[in-house]
Amino acid sequence: MARKAIFITGGGSGIGRAVAQKFAGQGWFVGLADISESGMRETAALLPAGSCSQHKLDVRDRAGWDTALADFAKAAGGRIDVMFNNAGIPLGGALTENKPEEIERCLDINLKGVLFGAQAVHPYLKASAPGSCLLNTASAAGIYGTPGASVYSATKFGVRAITESLDGEWAEDGIKVASLMPGFIDTPLLDHTANQGTNEHIRGRVQEAGLEITPVTEVAEAAWAAVHGDKLHNRVGKTAHRLAFASRWIPGRLRKQVRNTSRPLGQ
Repeated sequence: MARKAIFITGGGSGIGRAVAQKFAGQGWFVGLADISESGMRETAALLPAGSCSQHKLDVRDRAGWDTALADFAKAAGGRIDVMFNNAGIPLGGALTENKPEEIERCLDINLKGVLFGAQAVHPYLKASAPGSCLLNTASAAGIYGTPGASVYSATKFGVRAITESLDGEWAEDGIKVASLMPGFIDTPLLDHTANQGTNEHIRGRVQEAGLEITPVTEVAEAAWAAVHGDKLHNRVGKTAHRLAFASRWIPGRLRKQVRNTSRPLGQ
């Protein structure tokens, strides 16, 4: 039997790198896609020899998707079993302070990139079905909107909606569709500033708020479970589980708590 193949966007660091290590360690062939060639090389150096290919890709480029997936399918022996739509960027701060170019970039990468990736990979996943999977990285911010991250929250609610929509659309094709909904994960994204108008790193704000930072290996394990399980949305970390519980069972209390205790990232 030909070994299975997974294509991972954002494979040059963070969650993408951890998921690449998990799947390659299980004998899968991994396609690393990223705009950072150095990041992909660093990830590839951590994987077993001969277990990956590298594809420079800006997820906002629809034609670039077709080229990258065709090249990966060729390298993988003609098949793609899983596509991990993972590339994304943070954006924090009050909406009134976010610059138009920041908003557009976040929307384009986090939302348009997911739609383009799903559209482009569908023929490959249909060909390898049943058992193929589209896995999208959403967020705990797609469970309940995060003050000070309205644009980011909008993109992750959008990813959640895309996942639910395609779960219905692609069922007849035998393609599984699922999302990951992590809270704050220990990746380099936490060391970015929330937006162009602040010097505050996201990690410091998270720690100030007393929220936990989940090891990235937990997300990799959740990705493996999502691909091989039957859950539509897969929450990762205490924050995601608590938000899901509160938004369903005590929404009024959650709303009050959020309004009373939140300070937007970047302020």
